[in-house]
Amino acid sequence: MTYSTADTIWRSMRPDDLAATITLAARIHPDYPEDDDIFRERLTLAPEGCFVLENARGVHGYLISHPWAGHLSPRLNCLLGSLPAQPDSWYLHDLALDETVRGQGRAKEAIALANNAARAAHLPVITLTATGPARTFWLRQGFTPENISEAEKAVLASYDPEASFLSRPVSGRE
Repeated sequence: MTYSTADTIWRSMRPDDLAATITLAARIHPDYPEDDDIFRERLTLAPEGCFVLENARGVHGYLISHPWAGHLSPRLNCLLGSLPAQPDSWYLHDLALDETVRGQGRAKEAIALANNAARAAHLPVITLTATGPARTFWLRQGFTPENISEAEKAVLASYDPEASFLSRPVSGRE
């Protein structure tokens, strides 16, 4: 699926987008660094959940998401190895937008892409780890806090002390 306004579109991520994606991630999320292999692995494991926002001037955003199971989010900067055999949710790993495209509804478009991927996979809920600075944004997008275990609290601490595990039901047509 592709979303477009003017000359800037969301499209499926390709391996040749990884360099630009990794560069953008390092600039936008300097407090949450991840190794290049994390990006490569997520694209390999779940290409249907990886997108870039691009125009003729390059990549201005990305979405990385994949099937997941349970209420234990992946640790920051941790390879998965494989996806769960029986997923019960769609995990939104990362959404990043360059400041030049913020405030244009691009995040809502990306969330719709994740929602559509979850629906196509017949999964009922989208989950994510909201870092402290981003929590308010995600709450405004309809995500709500989940009750979590002590084990999950330890995983969330790999992000930051204020990170929280949020979810939102998958909706009908976007």
